[in-house]
Order: sequence, then C-alpha cells, then structure tokens
Amino acid sequence: MAPLLLMQGIDKAFGGVPALQQASLAVEPGEVHALIGQNGAGKSTMIKVMTGSHRRDAGEMVFDGRPVAFANPRAAQDAGIATIHQEINLVPFRSVTENICLGRERRRFGLLDWGAMHRESEALLARFAIRGIDVRRPLMSYPTAVQQMVAIARAVGFSARLVVMDEPTSSLDEAEVEVLFGVIRQLKADGVAVVFVSHRLDELYAVCDRVTVMRDGRTVLSAAMSQVSRFELVRAMLGRDLEQAVHAGTAGTPGREPLMEARHLARGRRVRDVSLSVHSGEIVGLAGLLGSGRSETARLIFGADRPASGDVIVASAGPIDGPAAAIAAGLGYCAEDRKTEGIVPDLSVRENLVLALMPRLTRRGVVDEAQAKAVADRFIARLGVRCASPEQPIRELSGGNQQKVLLARWLCMDPRLMILDEPTRGIDVGAKAEILTLVRELAADGLGVLMISSELEEVVEAASRIFVLRDGVSVAELRGAQVSEDAVMAAMAHGGAAEAPKVRHD
Repeated sequence: MAPLLLMQGIDKAFGGVPALQQASLAVEPGEVHALIGQNGAGKSTMIKVMTGSHRRDAGEMVFDGRPVAFANPRAAQDAGIATIHQEINLVPFRSVTENICLGRERRRFGLLDWGAMHRESEALLARFAIRGIDVRRPLMSYPTAVQQMVAIARAVGFSARLVVMDEPTSSLDEAEVEVLFGVIRQLKADGVAVVFVSHRLDELYAVCDRVTVMRDGRTVLSAAMSQVSRFELVRAMLGRDLEQAVHAGTAGTPGREPLMEARHLARGRRVRDVSLSVHSGEIVGLAGLLGSGRSETARLIFGADRPASGDVIVASAGPIDGPAAAIAAGLGYCAEDRKTEGIVPDLSVRENLVLALMPRLTRRGVVDEAQAKAVADRFIARLGVRCASPEQPIRELSGGNQQKVLLARWLCMDPRLMILDEPTRGIDVGAKAEILTLVRELAADGLGVLMISSELEEVVEAASRIFVLRDGVSVAELRGAQVSEDAVMAAMAHGGAAEAPKVRHD
C-alpha cells in the first residue's frame, strides 16, 4: 500500500542554520503515527513544512499520490490535512457551531442556515460520543477536553484525510485522555490517518501503530511501535550509545541533613508525585524526557507555582509558599528560558546583575548606586563575565556571558541552594565548560545545587545523585556507582516503583 503522506530528503534552514536535514516521514492511510523527539529535534518544523506554514528548501512531498507544495495552511487544509495545535486555535467567544463551521458555512437563500449547521455540529460531535453539548453556547463555556473535541470535529468536517495532533493531551486529565484516545481510534476506523506528537511513552504505546524519531533535524528511527522498546526510543531521542559516560563525581561533601526536601509534590498532570532532596555542598541532577515535569518541579520548589499537594521544606526556614519565601530562605532560580524569564534585554549588565539585590541596595526609595556598581564589578570579575563595561546592554553579550550574569544575580544574594534549569542550553562548548566548572566550584564552597539538563552527559558527570522523573513522577534515585547514562535512560524508559521514592537523609 502506498503511503498517504511521504516526505523525503526534506531540508529547511533559517538564516543559514539548518533546522531539517534530509528528514523523512511516511504515514500510511488510516494509521496512527507517532512523531517524537526532544526540543530542537525538528518536529515542529517538519509539521510546518507538511502543513504549508514553511516552504521546504529541498526534498519532495507526496500526498494522496500527488506531489504537493502547499503555499499556506489553508491550501493544506483544502487538500485534506488538518492540524490541531497544542494551544487550541479556535475562537473562544463564538459558539461551538461557529467554530466547527468557520470557513465552510451553510447558506440558504443567501442567508446563514443555522439549523443545518447546528445539526451538522451535533452529528460530528456525536461521532465521537460527545452528546448533550449545546452547540449554540460559546466555546469558552466548556472545559478544555470539549474544546479539543470541537477542534477535532472541525478538522473532520473539512473531510480531512490526515489529522496532525500536536501534544493533544497536555491539558487533559486521565479520563479526558481516554475519551481522546477513543476519538483517535474512531478516526482510524474511518480511514483517517493521525500524526500524534507526544512526549509520553505510555500514550505512544497505547494508541500509535508506528513511530518516527527525529534528532538534530534528522530522522533517526522509523519503526512499528510493537518492534521498538521504550529503551530504544529513549536512546534514539537522546542520541546516546550504551555503556557511555559513567559517573565522574562532584565537588563538595554533602551534609548529614538535607538543605532542601521536596515531599510528594503534585500539580496537574505535569507533576503528579515528585520527591527529592539536596544537601549542602552537593550537586543533584534532575533528569527526564521533555514533558516529564522537570521545569514544573523546579518552579514548585522555588514557589513560582503553588503545588496542589506536597511540601517544600528548607532547613532552618520551614515551608516555601512563594518566591519571596524562597529567596528569604536562601534559594536562587535560573529559569530554563534565559531570554524571556531571565535577562531584561534593554537593561545593562550591572542592572541585570543586581536586580534581585535591589531591595537591599535601596534606602528610603533611593538606590545606592556606588554599592550597586561595587557588587557588579566584584561578580563580573569573579565569574569572568566578558563585557565592554558593566553599562553595556546585556542583549549584546553572548549566551554564555548572559548565563553568567544570571548566576551572578543570585550569587550576590549569598544563596544556600541554586536551582539551575538547563544552565548550558544555547551556549557554545567553551562557555559550557566554564559554566559547569563554576557550578562545581560553588558546590565545593558549600552551595547546594539542583541541576536540570537535557544533556545526560552533563548531569552524569556533575551530579553525585540523580533523581529521574517520568510522566510527572519520581521513579528512581541514583547515587554513587549507580549513576550512569545507561541507568538514567533505563529509568526514563521503564520507570520504577509506582510510588515516588523515599528521600534518604544519609
């Protein structure tokens, strides 16, 4: 049987930087096909090329037996390819019917035939066992799961032959996920193919027939789900071979009692049961695939988000119930997205560096500029920040030097614990080495460090202990001789006990 969709030799570059290199994807009629990979793997670019949002630089695409090059998403939709985005891309203030029929409204005698459109909307939803919905009400009056079904009904209403679902379960609870899976199976029974993008391995094995894995803009694996193990999927996504990079140790000697302990944290589907601890002078790694809840856990520990259940306890400070309490207890937090949650691009290096320290530098509403300059000069020198002057706009610095400024912002607060979410992402190899050396030196001086990184080699080399998350649950705690890339990947793939591991204090 010829594939419904065939993409071969696809290249796409932005500003000379390749996003796709000889990438390929083949989807059979009526199959559910998983498309997976870590951040930056090329999944989104591949989908945008497929659906006409981007023009490919090279390669060929065949849909339903005909070579195609869609000029825009509407052209792809008219040809039979519909996309359901992670963020529901509908009109919340308009009715369910208006959203389903938008762009293909029924008319009678030149007027909108509301009766026919209401009946059609109800019939489309009924195909997926969604009944009792008043299609005349605004879409925003219904929960996310119903809105997701409306998006699918709209796609089917356009007679889609292929439906692309980008992280469709990210905002759904377990019962709603089961309803969605029933819808996907119904689409398959009707001969509609589905490209399913998800980071949850359990979901892939539950609903998908085949899988394509992308890494660094290339297709690295395409196979039947029944013929590939979880471990092989993880290995393909991360690009690591077996028996690589065993634990190399870390500076510092952990104290007897934990500096920070997180107990059974839960918030939504992203964090369901996470427990971990960090001692003074210790680097602890937090590992897991994209979507496992790593960044969400970091935000809960720092108090940026409030847990639905569970506690964060800091020695000599008590529970953490918000960022102010976290800072007062001696916690610092470098967020994953340096540009949107870290630097203030139009401010100077000095202003960015002393930002968290400003309350201590202010007397009666007046900033002590001399002290602020002295602090900035001291930490620029200590961390080796390369800049023309402290007054240079931080946006002009390299990624590695911006990261050093963010570290300095918290170090000048004299913290006890630093939470580092992807501290080396987007910086060159030399700057990565400098950052990791600095982190080790800080731990050697007694600072506790909780480090999140998608690069297993970094975590394994730096951390004395590693907690592994899978689907929002702590599934393993590795320490000493247990710490290796093999062990981390095995925990990511297979998990551990159903319950979160008990945090040990030795």
